[in-house]
Amino acid sequence: MTNAAPPAAKTPPEAVKTHEFTTQSGADTIEVGRQLAKLVKPPQLLILRGDLGTGKTTLVKGIAQALDAAEADEVTSPTFTLIHEYDGTQDGKPVKLFHLDVYRLEGERQLETLGLDELLTPDALVLVEWGEKFKSIKKKSTGEIAITSTGGDARKITVTLKE
Repeated sequence: MTNAAPPAAKTPPEAVKTHEFTTQSGADTIEVGRQLAKLVKPPQLLILRGDLGTGKTTLVKGIAQALDAAEADEVTSPTFTLIHEYDGTQDGKPVKLFHLDVYRLEGERQLETLGLDELLTPDALVLVEWGEKFKSIKKKSTGEIAITSTGGDARKITVTLKE
């Protein structure tokens, strides 16, 4: 009889929670954003994934509104400015909401100029449109919000949060 090595201990898979929503309009998407603001607690870095025009910024409008950080009409896409910052509150505590759009960035070197690490403070919710383009963002990410068009103004929103 030979001595076999004991089986290697398996690392438990990272705990993940998934939430799914369906919306029929932009107003519904804003409402889902309000609900998400109750689910996500700082510090978080979430990738916002979805094709152009699927409602990523519309969803952020609801999150910002729920945090008393901005009215829906004050939240715009950061396509050209790259970062929008909002000050809000959650459960009576200050929260920084950062909304980034890295679509126009072409590499990690350009991304570094944004100072993403400095944004990741204990009181921060960082939402990054097109973050899946960058390894460094995927590595730091604590979850993802994927928005898919299901025809017309209808959307499927899938939120995956790492525990």
